[in-house]
Parts: sequence; C-alpha cells; structure tokens
Amino acid sequence: MEHYESTMKFPIHSPGVLTNQPDLAMDSLTVHGLGLVHPKKVFQFYNELHNYLADAGVDGVKVDVQNILETLGAGFGGRVSITRQYHQALDASIAHNFPDNGCISCMSHNTDGLYSSKQTAVVRASDDFWPRDPVSHTIHVASVAYNSLFLGEFMQPDWDMFHSLHPAAEYHAAARAIGGCAVYVSDKPGNHDFDLLKKLVLPDGSVLRAQLPGRPTRDCLFTDPTRDGKSLLKIWNMNKYTGVLGAFNCQGAGWSKIDKMNVIHDAAPKTVSGSVHARDVDMLRQVAPEGWNGDCAIYSYRGGELVCLPKSAALPVTLAVLEYDVFTVSPIKILAPGVGFAPIGLLKMFNSGGAITALEYQLVVPGQQIYLVEEPEELFGVLASDGNEIPIPIVTIRMTVHGCGQFGAYSSLRPRQCLVDSVVVDFSYEHASRLVTFDTSDLVQNVIIQI
Repeated sequence: MEHYESTMKFPIHSPGVLTNQPDLAMDSLTVHGLGLVHPKKVFQFYNELHNYLADAGVDGVKVDVQNILETLGAGFGGRVSITRQYHQALDASIAHNFPDNGCISCMSHNTDGLYSSKQTAVVRASDDFWPRDPVSHTIHVASVAYNSLFLGEFMQPDWDMFHSLHPAAEYHAAARAIGGCAVYVSDKPGNHDFDLLKKLVLPDGSVLRAQLPGRPTRDCLFTDPTRDGKSLLKIWNMNKYTGVLGAFNCQGAGWSKIDKMNVIHDAAPKTVSGSVHARDVDMLRQVAPEGWNGDCAIYSYRGGELVCLPKSAALPVTLAVLEYDVFTVSPIKILAPGVGFAPIGLLKMFNSGGAITALEYQLVVPGQQIYLVEEPEELFGVLASDGNEIPIPIVTIRMTVHGCGQFGAYSSLRPRQCLVDSVVVDFSYEHASRLVTFDTSDLVQNVIIQI
C-alpha cells in the first residue's frame, strides 16, 4: 500500500453521532485506526482494484462505509474536500471499469457524500436486512419508504437483499416489488423458495420493475406506522399503464432513544385496519385515459379479488403485523356507454401491471375501416343517412405483455374472444367482479381481447 501514500488515521466522531447511536464498529476504528489512501492517489487505488475485479467477470461493486470520510478530513482540507475527491475518483473508476455504472453506494447518507456523488445512481436507503433479528423487518420496510422521499428525488433507493426462505420473506419480497428497485437475494446455496421468487422474477431472469422509487402515500406522511398502533404503511408506485399500491402492517418495533437501538415496544401488536383509494397512487392520472372519470379497477394480490372502485370510494384493508397486500390500480377506460375496460396484468406476480408494455384500442365497424381511436365511444350510436343505426362496432384491445402465467383484466362485458399471439385461447369471466382471465404458457408478445 506504500505507493498509495496510505497513512493510519483515527476517526473523530461528532458529539451528535456519539449521542444518537454509539456503535462498537466505530469505536474500534477510533481506538485501532484505519488505513487511509491519500486523496491524490485514490483514483489509482480504485482503478487497479476495479480493473482486477472486471477482468475476473465482476460487473459492479457495492462501496460500503462511505460516511467514515467525514471523520477523516483533518489535514486534507476538511470533510467536504476529502469526500469530493474520493467520489470523483470513484465515479471515474466506475465509468472506466463498469460501463453499466455498476455501483451501489452504502452507508452514505451524510450530505457530503450524497451531494458529491455525481454519477453513482443507486444508494442503499436503509439499515441492513438482518435475518436473525425479529425487530428489524417492519422497521426495514418503513425506513426505506420514508428515506426514499428524499433520496428518490436524485438517486435510485436500494432496498438491500433478503432471504427468500425466511419467515418474513414474503413481506420483504412484496416491498421490493413496489420499490422500483433491483431485486436480489442472499440465500445460502440450496436454501431457496422458488415459488416466492417466481412472484418477482420471470423465466428470462427479468423483473417487473415499477418505474419510480416507492414512496409513502400522502396520508402516511405525518403518521407513524411503526408505533402508533393504528396506522398502516401504504407505498405507491407507477407502471406504464397502471399504478401499484402496497399496504403493510409495520407496527410493534421502533427506535429507542434510551437504548439507542431498534427495540420491540409492543410484543403483541394489534391487527390494524385502514383503506386504500385510487388517489393513493399519486401520479395515476398521468396514465389514465383522456376524460377519465376517476373510476378504477383494483386487484388485490393476496385476496385474488377484483373490485370496481368508483371515484372517491375506499377499499377497506385489515392486516396483522408482518402482513401485507399489493394492489394493482388500473383506471377504467370507457369504450362506449356502459362498456369499460382496464388491464390488470399477470395475476400471479406481485406487480401484475408491470407486465403490460403496450396497449391500444381498435374499433371495427362491420363493412367499414378499422379506427385506431383514443375515445371509441365517439363512434357509437351514429346514424346512417337512411336513419338506421350503424351496426354495433367491435372493440379490440391489443396489449404487449412481458412474461407468462395467468393474465387478467377488468371488462364490463364478457369478451367475444381472447387471443394470445394470434391463437384463440379459452378464458374465464366472472360476472360479479367482471374479471376476465386466461393463461399464457410462454413469454408472450401480444394479447388480444375483443369485446
């Protein structure tokens, strides 16, 4: 390490840090010190290390304990200067060795680090996933969601890994599905719950990733869903044509100012009831059809039920601690008076609506041309010159779907037929909920529904 001009440094922690969270790991660094690469040589250090890793087939790195730099600025121009130099060197090395910008910043919530990182796009948004600590799981989900309010404005919040074979695995998996984040697990080889992973990952290895960082709904911003005993945490996100909304019971554990750590403050937290609304998905109107009246089709992943929810109506939700539900929220498009449609997606996936990558409506009037229209109802009920009504048109909904499995949609009328990649398939239609479903066995390209 001599050619990096490394020196031993002993971190100096601020009184605020020591008062808020004494930490054994930090104490050991204060006592025993650490080796600090000189800021003028740190690019050489990073570049040589990352070049070695890239040559070995590694395509990215997680750079941990970044906030330690704010304790090491003496003699290097202060904490801001040393942090800026390190981040400039790190960004340059990542760009040179990992062209896909393969870097996750971790333990980096100090403002010097966040504002100095110009290229790194992914930042850990919470404490670690602690598989053996029952206190940590509800706090983990809540902290990432609330931290994403700030971090999500300029970086991609990372939700950390989890174990797929774990008592809280489904709870964590549902949170990742709506987090808009990468999904990865730290399972011991051979210890996997593939049934759970298939709800997140498609056979081709891709995930149905939501478009934004998952953040709390507006009515959760000034509540404490970890300790008030009455509030659910709701997290919203967007897909290309639908919204997705998660509800979590995070009660029972929280930060203790006395113990300086997360503790269980309620050993038997009660079941909590709340409600979900279409308005909980903050940007839903951006994917809604023009002239949308506010009505939505909402599909409950856990309940497996579809509900047509009028504007301003609410859907009640009741969850025990460490329980969740994920709702696909799809604006209903009025195709004609009394005829509405809303795509849901792959029903066995947590983020069902993330599978829909293209959607269009075609209107066919018998004996006339095909109309590609935004508002098909404008062509209904038109009279011909002889006073007779034009024959009833056929509305065809075409979708491109990424993935396979059971596909579902809301249709106020029973479809005439359903096709997958131009092949007619059997379908089911529930008259009570107006849910149409059919199976796709392979990764499909085109789903066609005719009404």
